[in-house]
Amino acid sequence: MTTMTKSVPPTTQPPVRAATVQPWWLRVTHWLNVLAVIAMVMSGWRIYNASPIFGFRFPNEITLGGWLGGAIQWHFAAMWLLAANGLIYLLANLASGRFSRRFFPLTPLGVVRDLFAALRGRLAHDDPRHYNQVQRAAYLFAVLDLVLLVASGLAIWKPVQLGWLLVLFGSFQGARLVHFIAMSGLVAFIVIHVAMVALVPRTLRTMITGR
Repeated sequence: MTTMTKSVPPTTQPPVRAATVQPWWLRVTHWLNVLAVIAMVMSGWRIYNASPIFGFRFPNEITLGGWLGGAIQWHFAAMWLLAANGLIYLLANLASGRFSRRFFPLTPLGVVRDLFAALRGRLAHDDPRHYNQVQRAAYLFAVLDLVLLVASGLAIWKPVQLGWLLVLFGSFQGARLVHFIAMSGLVAFIVIHVAMVALVPRTLRTMITGR
């Protein structure tokens, strides 16, 4: 007597979801910072053109605001967005422990070692959740530079009410000079950051989808 055996379909495993690399709050604050920084830099260039510190002006085509009053309005609007959003970014990073995990340890020797490895094309990018020491130094520089931009900007905006802050920069012109140098440092960071994203496009995907 022949027994019929019913074939059992193979067990299907649910698809494994990729681990989240960048949480939602980081992606939101990152892109809001991008908008705020672009608006501040371009409007800041228009404000600079009204009273240059050095012997050059920025082409009007790459500035924002159309005129001095309009540029100031754009600058202040972006300033509040940057300050509020930046504070949320810092507090969320500190509260989640991400700040210490991603940006430390950081040593001068480690930065130099990873920099030379990157220049020789030997710096791996296998795990986007791990920052090498050059990335850690660059991101920390950006955070500190933005703090300096906000502080010097407030000293320029309210030189009488925030006289104590103006004293830290030496004078009104000193605050303007620091503000300009900090802005230049931020633009340099953005250029390098965009170049690195072009070399490792996966980092852009993780900042959009989180994975």
